[in-house]
Amino acid sequence: MKTANVNGISLAYTDTGGSLPVVVLSHGFLMDHSMFDAQVAALSSQYRVITWDERGFGETKAVGEFTYWDSANDVLALMDHLGIETAVIGGMSQGGFLSLRVALTAPNRVRALILLDTQAGTEDPATIEPYNQLHAAWIEHGAVAVQDVVASLILGPGEWSDWFAKWGVMVPDQFTKAFNCLMHRDDITGRLKEISCPALIVHGTADASIPMEKAEILRDTIAGPTTLVAIEGGPHAANMTHSEPVNAAILQFLSSLK
Repeated sequence: MKTANVNGISLAYTDTGGSLPVVVLSHGFLMDHSMFDAQVAALSSQYRVITWDERGFGETKAVGEFTYWDSANDVLALMDHLGIETAVIGGMSQGGFLSLRVALTAPNRVRALILLDTQAGTEDPATIEPYNQLHAAWIEHGAVAVQDVVASLILGPGEWSDWFAKWGVMVPDQFTKAFNCLMHRDDITGRLKEISCPALIVHGTADASIPMEKAEILRDTIAGPTTLVAIEGGPHAANMTHSEPVNAAILQFLSSLK
């Protein structure tokens, strides 16, 4: 991966390059840039696709506590580093959290939004204590103690040994900083009407982490033209497990922007 020294961190990223229209994709919590491998493969013949490791994950280290507003500024700083003025900004789950904040921070630089299994609000109060317990168990006993539960929340049924291996070597301090960011994020639902660019919302009907109603709030509240595509049977990371219908929705949306 390449690196960009921006905002006081060394940010790791991939870039398919060229002069094609730019799409920047931001990954979900506990994931890294590779969760978009299927999207990069599907889009790269027509688009310049940039993926990156967010603070605390993959090859990008969190040097202190941070917020998703900081992560939004990381996207903008990476665009500056690459000489990119405008791009389609997309993200899955926490990647969507920060992508919405990019659109609020610098609307003139966002051609459109792609929002995958994400929302604008905070965690459901009923999930806070179970998530805190999951975090505590991970820190005390290691990822192996909770990896099956985590996989069920993000990936759904399947064989996920590659991700188990990545979680197993995650530095506890990095996990905690990212977890604090996730759990203490602010609610930006009241600001969605400020977003006037086109938006594609893709959501798995079997998402165990963010219910479909949250996607419907995005659809009904974002001021710009929005499209909601439901992925039948798709879990939280539907872009990985159901990549064909997700990619088809993304390609159709991108072609409508030309």
